[in-house]
Amino acid sequence: MIPTITAFERSPDRGTGLARDMPVRWALEEVGQPYEVRLVSFSEMKEPAHLALHPFGQIPTYEEGDLALFESGAIVFHIAERHRGLLPHDANARARAITWMFAAISTIEPPILERTTAMFLEGDANWREQRLPLIDDRIRSRLAALSDRLGNADWLDGTFSAGDLVMVSVLRRLSASGMLDEYPNLAAYVARGEARPAFRSAFDAQLAVFTAASTG
Repeated sequence: MIPTITAFERSPDRGTGLARDMPVRWALEEVGQPYEVRLVSFSEMKEPAHLALHPFGQIPTYEEGDLALFESGAIVFHIAERHRGLLPHDANARARAITWMFAAISTIEPPILERTTAMFLEGDANWREQRLPLIDDRIRSRLAALSDRLGNADWLDGTFSAGDLVMVSVLRRLSASGMLDEYPNLAAYVARGEARPAFRSAFDAQLAVFTAASTG
């Protein structure tokens, strides 16, 4: 059965591959699973039909038969469990890969998203200039620890896994900030993820949607 995911009809990421459907597309490409995409507008995301799939009115959602999921991390986990290639066979290595997925979403991403909020949604707030350096310090603390753990390795725990897929997706949110350049091994790590054929296929597919919406 071919799953269907939802994505922005007009993505606010402007084709940079930062919308939440990107890691889901990437995971599906990695495991070789064909999929369909249903594009939704911002107004459609708040309608009952979409809210039945995603109670918070966001994207992506994932439908496969009578199964409906939301939250990109949960969807990637489901894909990794259903298909070979994103989780190791060894039980301990598998557990570590899942741990890295949680670490990316629960430890690395929150201050990065807080920075995005401060930069783009609180630009006129009088506390922004005081708060932003504190947020950046928290991000650098997390990046330093991650950099130390990664060291000279290509991936977080041996071979590429769903943990790397989610971690690279999170770290890409810092690309425009220049902060990754302070940690050359993390910058190289992200570049390795972006060089994977499955990532390129997912990125090109998402970019095509933005391009069509911009020229249509």
